[in-house]
Amino acid sequence: EEADDIRRLLSYDDFSAGGMMTSEPIVLAPDETVADALARIRNADLSPALASQVYVCRQPTETPTGKYLGVCHFQRLLREPPSSLVSALLDTSLEPMRPDTPLSVLTRSFAAYNLVALPVVDETGSLVGAVTFDDLVDHMLPQGWRELPDGWGHDDPVMHRD
Repeated sequence: EEADDIRRLLSYDDFSAGGMMTSEPIVLAPDETVADALARIRNADLSPALASQVYVCRQPTETPTGKYLGVCHFQRLLREPPSSLVSALLDTSLEPMRPDTPLSVLTRSFAAYNLVALPVVDETGSLVGAVTFDDLVDHMLPQGWRELPDGWGHDDPVMHRD
């Protein structure tokens, strides 16, 4: 199963939504509760970006899922009773991306809407993964940027806009 995920990810262009996405976002069925969602978000292995929202999809809930229905944001989950169904809390305004969406379009979407993560769906409307802001930044900065010395880019006008 893991090998299938890796093969699917490798089939996408590196600088596309499919090439940047994780195939393991938090996915819940519509009949699961806020308590279920918060229990999944508490996973210490999740990045803050992945824990910021859960994706609600019809069965199966492993990617590729059944039909993508919407997203529930962590802040909203905190404000609702634990017994509430996630299907009642869906944000359907977040337009999912397709796996072939290029980096330039993703960048504009993240910037225009101040996003932390975006769902990625295939041609059937099934969730195949999610692109996080962290994924986007990793693809925009030079390879190996984490190992660059302190002060790198201090004279770069792009790094110091007023």
